[in-house]
Amino acid sequence: MGRGHPECPERLDAIEDRLIASGVADALDRREAPLASTSQLELAHSRMHVASIRGLAQEVIEDDDAGGTGHLHIDPDTSMNRHSYNASLRAAGAVVAATDAVINGEMENAFCAVRPPGHHACRARSMGFCIFNNVAVAALHALQRHGLQRVAVVDFDVHHGNGTEDILAGDDRVLMCSIFQHPFYPYSGTEAPAANMVNVPVPAFTRGAAIREIVEQAWLPRLEAFRPEMIFISAGFDAHREDDLGQLGMVEDDYKWITWQLKEVAKRHAKGRIVSSLEGGYNLSALGRSVEAHLRALADL
Repeated sequence: MGRGHPECPERLDAIEDRLIASGVADALDRREAPLASTSQLELAHSRMHVASIRGLAQEVIEDDDAGGTGHLHIDPDTSMNRHSYNASLRAAGAVVAATDAVINGEMENAFCAVRPPGHHACRARSMGFCIFNNVAVAALHALQRHGLQRVAVVDFDVHHGNGTEDILAGDDRVLMCSIFQHPFYPYSGTEAPAANMVNVPVPAFTRGAAIREIVEQAWLPRLEAFRPEMIFISAGFDAHREDDLGQLGMVEDDYKWITWQLKEVAKRHAKGRIVSSLEGGYNLSALGRSVEAHLRALADL
């Protein structure tokens, strides 16, 4: 995204370092992600949008080769360099490959340590650090390519997953549950959401205890009634109290507790099948610790 941008390569380094230092890395089956195909991206995005991003990728490479800045801005927050297109293909490809592996029984669940994130990417628009919507692509892949009938998407990022809602709203095969700080970027999620959206906006400085209560009262009853055959998690960790991009008050134990609740739902209805994909999280120390807590719960460590 450019020098000084919070969505930086060091995010994945911080996760890697924490998993190695904590010993969690030793318990993981680690796989390199493939690139998503055009047909997979077009499950969630318009053909014109996918072609447009491909064209922008070529444009930024030509600009870089000609001695230009090497960056092209999609919006004020989101830019591409010559490597961004392949990175975005690999991010979406990771979540699709994880979905295949979990549905095929190769693993019970998976976490995708990917960037750029995805949940702000709409059907026909990239925004908010996001180019393609990784979780929406994978959820629709599970439905349309594997024949599942019901999947849930859970988003606990500090920002509303407006792109995921844009793509999945009104699709009765999907239930999306989210919490997000409001009013806050992208200033959405509160205007007459579709019936398959469980959007719970919370004010700044809401702490973990209140969010756990929301999960128990708003999310879990809907998830139980829906009986998802697979759960996808948009795992943003910028609601952590140390993360300056938001003003919520979650801590590592809150992420672990939410993950446990989702695992119990998945055990009852989805054969334990969960695929989680990294979204936000910009305080590097808090991000590493939070992902560790999330993975300890996923892996029963």
